[in-house]
Amino acid sequence: INESPHTSKLAVAAQEHPGTSKSMSELSRFEHEEGADVAAYDSKMKKIARSIVSSFAFGIFGVCLLLLNVGLIFADLIFTGKNVYIPLEYHCISLSIVLFFLMDILLQVFADGRQHYFSDLFNILDIAVIVITLLVDVIYIFFDLKFLSDIPRWTPVVQLLRLILLRTVHLAHQKRHLEKLIRRLVSQNKRRYIRDGFDLDLTYVTERIIAMSFPSSGRQSFYRNPIEEVVRFLDKKHPNHYRVYNLCSERAYDPKHFHNRVSRIMIDDHNVPTLHEMVVFSKEATEWMAQDPENIIVIHCKGGKGRTGTMACACLIASEIFLTAKESLCYFGERRTDKTKSTKFQGVEIPSQNRYVEYFSQVKHHYNWNLPPVRILFIKRFIIYSIRGNENDLKVQIVMEKRVVFSGTSLKNCVVTHDTETDRVIIDVCNCPPLYNDVKVQFFSLELPKYYDSCPFSFWFHTSFIQDNRLYLPRNELDNPHKRNTWKIYPPEFAVEIIFEEK
Repeated sequence: INESPHTSKLAVAAQEHPGTSKSMSELSRFEHEEGADVAAYDSKMKKIARSIVSSFAFGIFGVCLLLLNVGLIFADLIFTGKNVYIPLEYHCISLSIVLFFLMDILLQVFADGRQHYFSDLFNILDIAVIVITLLVDVIYIFFDLKFLSDIPRWTPVVQLLRLILLRTVHLAHQKRHLEKLIRRLVSQNKRRYIRDGFDLDLTYVTERIIAMSFPSSGRQSFYRNPIEEVVRFLDKKHPNHYRVYNLCSERAYDPKHFHNRVSRIMIDDHNVPTLHEMVVFSKEATEWMAQDPENIIVIHCKGGKGRTGTMACACLIASEIFLTAKESLCYFGERRTDKTKSTKFQGVEIPSQNRYVEYFSQVKHHYNWNLPPVRILFIKRFIIYSIRGNENDLKVQIVMEKRVVFSGTSLKNCVVTHDTETDRVIIDVCNCPPLYNDVKVQFFSLELPKYYDSCPFSFWFHTSFIQDNRLYLPRNELDNPHKRNTWKIYPPEFAVEIIFEEK
């Protein structure tokens, strides 16, 4: 039996950390069983068929053909009874369109299996419409060829019936199909759960930790997980044994959908939870799973990637599945990324989020799962290396406890100088307030493009983990400049250094 890449990594980790061998073994078993399930579900031919019917181009082409077919029916209704010759080619085109839809259905039946496909009443209605439409088109070809000239002219009735069937059933089915395609397009190459009648942006990180995108309703459900489908999935797979964690500060839903088993942690998009929130969450989640071996947790933010991954990694460390932040982050990224579609990484990418997973690892192992002692610091100086633009245009903000506690420019609370010899901008800070626990620093400039958080670059840190009153962050550890598409603006030498002092 060939080992999966995940399994081999787990084996290495188990050798490096023997204390976690039991957890590693369970995780390896879970991945092996899941891999076997997927292999049984997906033969090579089924994968090809599924890739065809699930492609965005195939779906758009089907919708266009459907609209064309509706147009042909309208034309037939308009010209019927007006002694206008309707050429045979017209009905041949209509027949070809219906045959395309029949092929589409056959591919879906082959890819998903007969039992799965015909378990949906809408699918049964759809194939009935296609078969009826196919028979009507065949009859009309014979009628035009005068093989059935004795049939009375019931054309308008049949065409109206055909139009109603197409518009109410098949068009609705194509809408559902298009919604699935758009959801897959939005989720990119995140690993999806496509089995047992479900198609959700949802990943089993372990058999007891699920990561997913936001369960949506209304217009947003057109391109994200429909909340009704998520509820159906959880109630079917894990009835009365799941707890949902909503990490979005920007959106919510009625907890009654999930039988009031929802906890909300308010984390802004592209930002980090506080270290206190990570500790409370990990303890609560671990206690919940310890109550019953069938209990699971479901974590989501908007896209089910950054904030979700940060908290999922905290849970992996808290459960002692992994001991280090690096291992947990790597594992989450591997689980969330579907490399059969693309190699684009779908794990935790934002440097501050990675930093906070590292902080949590230290809290778990060096502080016995308790918060470290509070340390109060003052920022004395910022040193920015190899920054582009006018240094006098720079503005710095410090955020703590969800409010701006300091704002400085060259004209207010800061003295800015440019050392041309070393290509450094030095910002001496005046009147810095006492800083403690979770702190965010944002920089603004009219000459630098804005990215996430409407600023050129930013970062989070926790004062209790500052060593030697100094924090040095190279380009790849700064939020926004870490992304490759910003490297034309931020050279490899770009970095920010912070000098602290205690009073």
